[in-house]
Amino acid sequence: MIEPRIGFIVYGVHKDGLKDPMGQPFIDEKLVEQSRTALTNAGLKLVSNEIVIASKEEAIAALRRMKNDEQIDAVVLFSGTWVWAAHLVGAIRDYASTGKGVLLWTHPGSQGWRPVGGLVMHGGLLEIGVPHKFVYGAAGNAEVIEQIVSYARAAHLKNWLNLSTFGAFGGRGMGQTCGVADPSQWMRMFGVDIDSRDTTELIHTAQAIPQAEVAALTPRLQKLFGKAPDPTIVNERSIRLYLALKKVVERERFDFYTIQSFPGLGDDYSATCFAQSMMLEDGHGTSTLGDFNTGLTVLLLTKLSKERVYYGDLQHLDTKTKEIKIIGDGACPPSLAGKLGPAGFAEHGIPTEGEAGGLSVKLVCKVGEGVLARLGRVNGEFQMVITRATVFEPPAAQLAERLNECGIPFWPHGFVTAHCDVNKLLQHWTNEYACLGYGKDIFPVLVDFCELTGIKAILP
Repeated sequence: MIEPRIGFIVYGVHKDGLKDPMGQPFIDEKLVEQSRTALTNAGLKLVSNEIVIASKEEAIAALRRMKNDEQIDAVVLFSGTWVWAAHLVGAIRDYASTGKGVLLWTHPGSQGWRPVGGLVMHGGLLEIGVPHKFVYGAAGNAEVIEQIVSYARAAHLKNWLNLSTFGAFGGRGMGQTCGVADPSQWMRMFGVDIDSRDTTELIHTAQAIPQAEVAALTPRLQKLFGKAPDPTIVNERSIRLYLALKKVVERERFDFYTIQSFPGLGDDYSATCFAQSMMLEDGHGTSTLGDFNTGLTVLLLTKLSKERVYYGDLQHLDTKTKEIKIIGDGACPPSLAGKLGPAGFAEHGIPTEGEAGGLSVKLVCKVGEGVLARLGRVNGEFQMVITRATVFEPPAAQLAERLNECGIPFWPHGFVTAHCDVNKLLQHWTNEYACLGYGKDIFPVLVDFCELTGIKAILP
């Protein structure tokens, strides 16, 4: 889970205890403190400016401090009272050139003239083209605080991506057109460097792992699956591939990665199902088939969710009931197993998609609220489809029938109800994969992330 760090700056001309004609201070210090406390209680780390800013000199000093603090994800500019916008916008523009977030917060109330100060700043930033979010609402309103928190979390994600490295093992898998990447576009939009390695490095690393290191994984597997897999060559290769992935990802300092899986690795050594399941369990952002767009979606969901993330085929959608079945080809973090279908071992089972075979994971995803999402490109432009969703378990008496429907009952199943216009979702969906993240609070963060990074958000 992420912990955004934000700057908190109060602005206003009528400051330093200056009172209105009724004898009340223009700036309500008690209200300012309540607002700070509300953000802190919501999980944000605050860096507060010591003084209320009004002049150009004060604005430059405050915003330059926030600009140069590498841990600051966004700045909240709190309207204390009326202000001369021209004294502030230059410093705000300079700060915003870093790509960090800017949020204007105006607490309602006639006393103090806060809305006037908020709107003149909002209009000024719109006039000169500084991207920002404008929030109008009280500190005691949970929905208002959620708007600020979601923006701060999105800003943190954007800043984290900058200067990160997305590793690619092998090339495009299964001839996918809808997951390829333009490295220059990724650098321009996100500050992400795309690097690549051949999958032979994984094979060589896997083969060199000592037998004792393979055996040392047994207690963890017993905890996750209730038992260790049978001691076969195919199963051992699956375990070795997972351990090799961990080593190479760490050695190459990949912040997240995608892997071709097959053709190639799945034919020459082992299917990647088990390895990918365990890397997801370890909290890595990843995808299969060289699908960069799914990889970034999984990374974002992983950082936002308290649970692990599942990506699998959007295998079936019932347009009447809005039920979606997500069935991955053997890859799913075992901790997502529900009461109805505990995590177990299975085989990859499709020789045309990796003749070497390998372990896979079988389970039924546990119930919960969350989101379905996936980044994609249309005519070279990024868009992200996002919808709220409910994960459910079928009645126990119907489980076997529901698992058999797809013809591969031993692969992991997620039964999901999408809260959207499913026909609109289908028209805008850009891949076979659906990415599932648990958590009610993820949806607004993804929307804000799209706004911050220039991705078109599709909310069907």
